[in-house]
Order: sequence, then structure tokens, then C-alpha cells
Amino acid sequence: MYSVAQFAKQIGVSVKTLQRWDREGRLKAKRTISGRRYYDEADLATALNLPQRPAIRRTVAYCRVSSPAQRPDLHNQRAALESYAASKSLVVDEWIMEIGGGLNFERKRFLRLVDAIIEGQVSRLLIAHEDRLARCGFALIKHLCETHHTELVVMNTETLSPEQEVVQDLMSIVHDFSSRLYGLRNYRKALEKALKDENRAQNTDQPDA
Repeated sequence: MYSVAQFAKQIGVSVKTLQRWDREGRLKAKRTISGRRYYDEADLATALNLPQRPAIRRTVAYCRVSSPAQRPDLHNQRAALESYAASKSLVVDEWIMEIGGGLNFERKRFLRLVDAIIEGQVSRLLIAHEDRLARCGFALIKHLCETHHTELVVMNTETLSPEQEVVQDLMSIVHDFSSRLYGLRNYRKALEKALKDENRAQNTDQPDA
């Protein structure tokens, strides 16, 4: 993947030229799931009139824990996946190891993985348990894999899903909703005060009988 600036340098044009080509439809930029523009090897071949190289699809294994203190669990996941892959004669081309909460959909490596799936670069994705990808929304990610022809292999081994993470994620949910309720209470109080002030002002403006 090339950023707009990197791609412009590769083909010897300015960023403004690329932006104009994008508007004209001459060479459309792709977008990541977060909306960032980028180009790939196929775009490079098109811009330089080079023969198109066949897309390289790879097998990726993804491991995640919520905190640095759980790093041993991260290595346990990888060991289990390595053993599983060997038993199925699968060759893992890339290992993604990440520390981040399962409710956080802005994990950098997770987002790069999603972008690669959308781009058709991932033929197979291996994970130790569903919640290693996400605590919530796994069905959506599964659908994403299916629609982009990525085989999703899930061991679903409960021992590889740290129990303490459930507590942490539940606390995060409770904190989030508590903050929202607190904000709603403040909003309600401000609204009630504004209505009282408005009624008081109207009563003051009314002429005496």
C-alpha cells in the first residue's frame, strides 16, 4: 500500500495531479475502512504501463490480549495456533500480535488486517477464539471475510480467551453507559433550568392586570 504522497513520488507526479486524476476518474484512489486514500501495486502498474502482477494472497494469524500484563497469554495463543496450523499443514505467512481491548475497533493492527481483507490480500485468517478479533461484532467481521473470500478459521479454545478480559470489558461498558447517563442528567438539568428561566422571563414581561 502506498500513501498518496508515496505514490506520487513513485510515479513522478505531484499530489495535486493525483487528486485531479482521482476526480476525473483517470486513476481512482482506494480508501481504507477509516477513509484514508491509498494506492496499491496494481495502481502502480497501471500508472507506469507495467504488466499486472497476480495478486498475492496470504494466510494470516491474529493474536490479541487486552493489556501488557497478559503478554504470556499472547504467546500461548501463538503457540496453540502454530500447533494447529502444523496439524493442518497450513503455512502462516504473517503473524499479527496486538495488545488492545476487544471493544476497541480502532486498534491499528486490527484495522490494517481489515483493510487487507477488503483488498483481497488475505486468503485465510486464523484466530484462537472469536473474541480475539472483537468482543462484540464478530458476526460483522465474519461477514466481511465471507464477502471478500477470506476463510476464517476459529479454534474457539476457551482457555485462550483470558477470563480477566471479560471483567475488564464489562467494566468498560459500565463506565461508558455511566458516563452517558451522567451526561444525560446534566443535559436534563440544563434543559429544566432553561425552561424555568424562560417561564420566569415570560411572567416578568406580562403586564399587570
